[in-house]
Amino acid sequence: MRTRGQQKIDSDRTQAIQEALIREHYLSGEATGKWTQATEDALRRYQADHGWQAKTVPDARALIKLGLGPSHDHLLNPESAMTTSPDAPRATSLTPTSHSADPGPHMNSSTPADPAPAPADASRPQ
Repeated sequence: MRTRGQQKIDSDRTQAIQEALIREHYLSGEATGKWTQATEDALRRYQADHGWQAKTVPDARALIKLGLGPSHDHLLNPESAMTTSPDAPRATSLTPTSHSADPGPHMNSSTPADPAPAPADASRPQ
C-alpha cells in the first residue's frame, strides 16, 4: 500500500525548526538540517508546553509560534478566518462594473468603449 502525504521534512525546513527550538531553549547543539529523534522530542515538548497535541509533529500552531509560519495575530477569529487569498474574479462576473453593456445615451453602438488615446499634439487646433 502506498502512503500519501509528506513523508519527510526537507533539510532546509528541518534546519529552520531546529534553529527556532534552539532559540527557545528546547534543543541544544547545532541546527544540522537532519530530522533526528532529539529534534522530534524537542518539538513534542514545545507543543505539550503550549497545550497543543504532542502526537504529531510538527503541529501547525507550533510552527507559527516558532515564527515559521504565517501570523494570524491580527485576526479576530483566527480559528475560523479564511487565511488564503480568494480566487480571482471570473470574466463572467455578475457584479456590476464601471463598464456597462448598455452604451447609454452618450455613445452609440458603433463607438468603441475605449477610444484610442489622443495624439501627443492634440492641443493644437487643426
